[in-house]
Amino acid sequence: MEMTKKQAEAAFQALPLGAIKPAGWLRNQLRIQADGLTGHLEEHWGDVGPDNGWIGGKGESWERGPYYLDGLLPLAYLLEDEKLIAKAQRWIEWSLASQQENGNFGPEGMIQSVNWEINKQHDWWHYMIMLKVMTQYAEATGDARVVPFLTKYFRYVEGHIGANPLEGWAKARGAEMVLCIQWLHARTGEDFLLELARKVAEQTLDWTDVFHDFPYWRKVEEWDWSTHVVNVAMGIKTPAIRYELSGLDVEHAAVHRGIDSLMTYHGQAHGMFSGDEWLSGTSPSQGVELCAVVEYMYSMEHLTRVFGEGRFGDILEKVAFNALPATISKDWTSHQYDQQVNQIVCNVAPRAWSNGPEANLFGLEPHFGCCTSNMHQGWPKLTSHLWMSDGSGGLAAVSYAPSVVRASVGSGASAIVTVGGEYPFRESVAIAVELDRPSEAFAVSLRIPAWCEAPSLTVNGANLALHAVNGYAKVEREWKNGDMLTLHLPMAVKTVSRNLYAISVERGPLVYALPIQENWQLLTKRAKFHDWEVYPGSPWKYGLLAENDYAVSEFDIPYQPFDAEHAPVRLKATGQLVREWKMEGNNAGTPPIYPKTAGQELAELTLVPYGSARLRIGEFPLIGEREKAWKKL
Repeated sequence: MEMTKKQAEAAFQALPLGAIKPAGWLRNQLRIQADGLTGHLEEHWGDVGPDNGWIGGKGESWERGPYYLDGLLPLAYLLEDEKLIAKAQRWIEWSLASQQENGNFGPEGMIQSVNWEINKQHDWWHYMIMLKVMTQYAEATGDARVVPFLTKYFRYVEGHIGANPLEGWAKARGAEMVLCIQWLHARTGEDFLLELARKVAEQTLDWTDVFHDFPYWRKVEEWDWSTHVVNVAMGIKTPAIRYELSGLDVEHAAVHRGIDSLMTYHGQAHGMFSGDEWLSGTSPSQGVELCAVVEYMYSMEHLTRVFGEGRFGDILEKVAFNALPATISKDWTSHQYDQQVNQIVCNVAPRAWSNGPEANLFGLEPHFGCCTSNMHQGWPKLTSHLWMSDGSGGLAAVSYAPSVVRASVGSGASAIVTVGGEYPFRESVAIAVELDRPSEAFAVSLRIPAWCEAPSLTVNGANLALHAVNGYAKVEREWKNGDMLTLHLPMAVKTVSRNLYAISVERGPLVYALPIQENWQLLTKRAKFHDWEVYPGSPWKYGLLAENDYAVSEFDIPYQPFDAEHAPVRLKATGQLVREWKMEGNNAGTPPIYPKTAGQELAELTLVPYGSARLRIGEFPLIGEREKAWKKL
């Protein structure tokens, strides 16, 4: 689709990296990450070690170094961790110093750990990641070298992208470069940047066409750039980036139609679509790649920025609070390549996917190392997009995870907004406002999740009516230092009917699963980051009764809330063993559509947040009216 030259203004503006700092359980989560793989990967994984090409070595010089830095750098600055900042700075300094007279930068030649088919003479993809790193670094530090560095590089791109157009991964992911061009244009206003952004967008795979009339209605069995799950997760934001350049309504429509189609034909309980290397249907035993999880989160952050709609925040939270923690060990020393909603064993064994038999191990580098290097961006980028500016002196709350926001509001007053309450493990959010001086009226837009039927708000103890438009309720008033907002978001338990009448259980943004006792067995021992198989130590073949009370219990929120043994919220449910629910290969089989439970005792089951359980059942056979009908046959 050809670009027009009509710009459209984004609904929100992202705050610079560092304006939002994590608090409460979220800060603990970042600290756990820093103490685990993110903070120590260089010392224990050669692909991003001292020999990496992006710090002058002779080793891997394609995407892995930039990927790693894309999570390491924001983590370092959000935690204000001087050791991590120093680690990240080494990579930044090398890249800045590597720029040539013609504007190009980076390693000479290209060495990959995986032999992907790319143009080794002129591939654009890995540069795109490092460009994103540079924009974050500039925001966090104000380093005056970055803007001229990027300007010089994009002059190089302008002169070479015609003869060396985007191919392969770069063609599928060209929106990543457009984002960086737009970032620079907002700071310099140079006309050539907008023309370059349009040129790159036109060379990028036409995701608008893919998502507007989605053709992939069933499990994909052969390779295609537009069905590769990470490309899809990244590509969903491409129409929004094009919308900023064209203003065409079809771009906006394509995003919603695409998400609807992905969830209809490939959706899973944790908020993601399947992809165990490419789109794989709705079975809860099909996997989804960790790279796709963090990239889909990043896409939702930008869709929120461009369109300002609450739907994207709802999706962001569901994926972040469920799919992300579920696929990483609670101490952040191992991770999976693919996770399954119904995951009853993680071992070396063939499965119904194109990836290798080790893809759902917990380890350092199961299957491909791309997730080992790319997983780190998830929590830091969520943190840096929890709140945004509305472009008119106001603020918009995208998610209510604990944080402290520092921003300019109104006509220039400095505000500190402190978000407490330990959401999503609690229903109430406390928002404290501090101002350095009185300010004229400005708006605070509060995202009202679609799952919440009866939200309520008090300001300084007085009830205030909420009127949500596109998922946001705008509260505009003359704010004063010391104002306190309390947003109550009641979380009702609901069941969601899934493929073949299986059900998943949700409460607020959290999905709940039956945890299976985990028997972790060492497979490969290393100095720090080992590989593990995980075997079940308790029964898993439970269905849930159609009539269930789902009693809610709350417990203290521990340092690591995504731990089944210490889950801060738990649901009591009633189920029965389903004798004929079989394994299919090395997976939990398809949940029986007519579960036979005659003679089975009722069992009290404790469900925990999905992200807490590394072995689990997240989609259950439904026991009820359909089962009664089966008995009569």
